Amino acid sequence: MVATILQQMFFLLGGLAVFMVGMKMMGSSLEKVAGSGLRSLMAKASSNRFVGIGTGTLITAIVNSSSATTVMVVGFVNIGLLTLSQATPIIMGANIGTTLSAFIMALSGDGSFSVASVFALLAFSGLVLEMVSPKDSVKRIGAVLIGIGFIFIGLNVMSSAVKVLVADPEVGPLLQQLFIKLGNGSDTLSIGTIFLLFFLGLILTAILQASSAITGIMITLASSGLVSINMAIFVVLGTNIGTCCTSLISSIGTNTNGKRAAVIHLLFNVIGSILFLIPIIVWQNDMVEMLSFLTRNMENPQDVVKWEIAIFHMVFNVLTTLILVPFVNPLTKLATLLVPESHKPSVKTVAEFLDERLLKTPPIAVAQIRNEIDSMGNFAFRNYKRSVDMLLTGDFSEAELFAETEHRINALNKEIAAYCVKLTQQDLADNDEKKISSFYRVISDIERIGDYAENIVEYAQKMAADQVTFSAAAKEEICMVDAKISRLYELVLDSFTKRDLAHYADINALEDSIDEATVRMEDAHLERMTDGSCSPESGAIYLQLAGNLERIADHMVNIANSVKTYVHAIDQ
Repeated sequence: MVATILQQMFFLLGGLAVFMVGMKMMGSSLEKVAGSGLRSLMAKASSNRFVGIGTGTLITAIVNSSSATTVMVVGFVNIGLLTLSQATPIIMGANIGTTLSAFIMALSGDGSFSVASVFALLAFSGLVLEMVSPKDSVKRIGAVLIGIGFIFIGLNVMSSAVKVLVADPEVGPLLQQLFIKLGNGSDTLSIGTIFLLFFLGLILTAILQASSAITGIMITLASSGLVSINMAIFVVLGTNIGTCCTSLISSIGTNTNGKRAAVIHLLFNVIGSILFLIPIIVWQNDMVEMLSFLTRNMENPQDVVKWEIAIFHMVFNVLTTLILVPFVNPLTKLATLLVPESHKPSVKTVAEFLDERLLKTPPIAVAQIRNEIDSMGNFAFRNYKRSVDMLLTGDFSEAELFAETEHRINALNKEIAAYCVKLTQQDLADNDEKKISSFYRVISDIERIGDYAENIVEYAQKMAADQVTFSAAAKEEICMVDAKISRLYELVLDSFTKRDLAHYADINALEDSIDEATVRMEDAHLERMTDGSCSPESGAIYLQLAGNLERIADHMVNIANSVKTYVHAIDQ
């Protein structure tokens, strides 16, 4: 008997492992297929709370995890891309989106023809697609099929293990007696049993950080006749609170609003569970009869309870959302009271858009890196303009701001590079890998633009110290090249931000024009030095300046060249 129990428990745990791998694989692969559309969905979460609910539902259906969605929300709130009022409806929608997994699991029928066998074949088909196809998009579809197949294979293995235990002449009666004592077979569960099941669902979900895994176990036990719908309902209610553990953990280290977003997730699920728990305790039999009515046309008794679990899970989350959606603002205020503003000095990074919580959703993390690079580029360009102004006017009133910005550029270079390294450790689509590879070069180019701007400031300071000035003709030439560089920056920024090569020909033409202009600068200044209209001291600085301006333009063009890799990565 001991050997039988151990052997089938090993199969049960192995089936659970395959099931969870399948859930994760399907979610991450669908996420890759969705790509940057995930961030677009999140961006649509405006002040309209119903749009927010729909956004949360759709994103959770794509990534197949309400925990992943809420962690994303916490990260977005932490960096200021979402307000608490915008985040709350998304969190509500995430709870609706997660009900999809229960319906997927309910499909694993045990009739004369098992649906699980079809999905097992799909898993093999997905494997063939991954191995044979050279296209990244087809490989991702193959990975989705493998993930779906693993879900049903895992459920099938768990179900088979439980059935072997139930059929065993020694183990079966003991299991049945155990579940009878817990309340299976009785019309009404005791209060003690209800809270035992509720906290069992809560604790196990908190440990596994996957409510779908506990739902899968419930469906497996239910299909073997060990668990009644009465028992499963209270376990499911507990899983809804247990799943908040992930977002609470992810909020550690965030700012005050990030913590409040995690607390809103907890409040929503706790209030919803309490609202349902009390009526269900009072009207248990009525709830069971209603679910039985909805599944009355199903022929296989083993399928009935699985669909009843899935239907209850959906109805609970939809009704909870409908009840609480008018109370978005009170929920936000309550979270604000529970998590007061911290007066402790926080460790603030220079980056505005990067959050490690978003690393779990690479398409969104890649988009955030691009936003951070845009910001870094703006800092470098502003410093370049300040440096030219100091050189031409001798006004050093912004010297301190220049130094602070240069420090920020250097810090951003390190932070973005470190974030890219962490992101490459995730499971990335090929196009995301190409984008990240191009980002390394882009931030290096931006950092070098900042360095050349620093050189120009040093030239300005030397000229001021030596009381040297440029002639009117020299200043006019500098202004002409500066105007070309400013226009080049506008085109490069537009190309990089929009991932568009429409300006590519103009960018190359401008670079050639700048190269020619800097050569003319050098020739003209040598003539001025010869005829004595410019001093040797200013001449040396002017020649170095021309070289720096030409290199700044080169680095801007390098950024534009990275867009080619960018666009090609998207098209693949």
